[in-house]
Amino acid sequence: MTTTAGAPPKGRGILASVGSTAVAKVAVMALSGILGIITSRMIIHSFGTEAYAQYGLLASFPTLLPFADLGIAAVVINAVAGSASPRTDDFVRRTITTAFRILIVSGAIMIAVGVVITALGWWPALLGNGLIADGGSLAAFACLAIFGLVIPLTVGQRVLVGLGKTNVQVASQSVVAPFMFLAIGALVLLAVPAGTYLAVISYVGNALVSVICLFLAARVLKPQIGAAIREIPHIRSYRGVSAIGLAWPMLLQMIALPIALQTGRLLLSQIGTPQQLAEYNLSSQLFQIVLQTTAAAGLAMWPIYAKARSAGRIESPVVPTLWFLAGGLVLGGILAVASPWLTAFVSGGKITLDLWVILPWVLFVGLQAAKYPVGMYMTDKRGLVFQVVPILIMVPLNLGLSVLFIGMIGAGGPVLGSTISVLVCQFLPNLWYVSRDLARRRREA
Repeated sequence: MTTTAGAPPKGRGILASVGSTAVAKVAVMALSGILGIITSRMIIHSFGTEAYAQYGLLASFPTLLPFADLGIAAVVINAVAGSASPRTDDFVRRTITTAFRILIVSGAIMIAVGVVITALGWWPALLGNGLIADGGSLAAFACLAIFGLVIPLTVGQRVLVGLGKTNVQVASQSVVAPFMFLAIGALVLLAVPAGTYLAVISYVGNALVSVICLFLAARVLKPQIGAAIREIPHIRSYRGVSAIGLAWPMLLQMIALPIALQTGRLLLSQIGTPQQLAEYNLSSQLFQIVLQTTAAAGLAMWPIYAKARSAGRIESPVVPTLWFLAGGLVLGGILAVASPWLTAFVSGGKITLDLWVILPWVLFVGLQAAKYPVGMYMTDKRGLVFQVVPILIMVPLNLGLSVLFIGMIGAGGPVLGSTISVLVCQFLPNLWYVSRDLARRRREA
């Protein structure tokens, strides 16, 4: 790691932030993993494989629609992280006000789109064979409507990340799994025939996280968020900030990435079989334990690099990248070894995962982990703009590879396609950019 002259090295700060977030995420994932496995078992045994397949399909909406954020996350996180006094900084308050205004409009658009799709009866055509004929469309609309209502509340999560409290944001997620377990367990005990609407419960659980994070952020940043909320309707009296500079490259990425990496369920629902979709759902649920842990740890590095840029320090992500790659592969390998037992326990023998499903997931989680340090380094405007073209190229590449591999290896096809696409269009180009940017900044320093 290199720093400018006179600046103390920040390795310990990075280690502490990433470490505390990783520990929090591991604790949350341990709880979520155990309860999630039991919950999935209840769904499969009480409501059937078809209900479980639709549950996974509808629960994936947030991963398909991160662009609903409209790229405002980058604006909020960089503003809060780069401020010397975020509790009194006028620019920070105006940024939060702008974020609320933009996300309220975005959420309303999401709900309106859901109304149109439902009224026209397009859900079966969009979601394919994984959608249950009786009530599936209504369940899809309910999920999208709750998602739209909650979008403005996600400002709290962005503020916590910008404040370097990613571990707090992660810890708040611990409420979701117990809520799901208790809610679905109650439906099973009471013999309520609600298999079609199980995914709706997951959206309510995630809404609780957003409410908790907004409350915590408001307390830590008091009085900024309260003042920002009061300023929302007074557009002429309280001007916002220009968000387009950072938002547009972030928005394009958030539109392209879900199409490239989160369409596996949709592709399997359209050209695969319900059994393959169920296999993908179960394998994804297992490996999300590693993916979400590395993602949370990686996100904790964003404010660190943002503060370094603001202070004129040079923080290299190369060594963290190697550690993240090794950690992702090791954790993915451990999960792969345990997957036969976990699969048998969850599905009761109704679902099996072969090597062509498991091995691509191990490679994928390794690459996904490795790309976080360099990705968090590239959160300034220059870095965000550079990532746009490779990610746009990744969309047709991944879709084509996924369709090809689904025909060859089934449920593991989308994962293998995503692995190759991430390597070619994200990891290698980003690593090249970072090496050149570090050299440039060292020359200037």
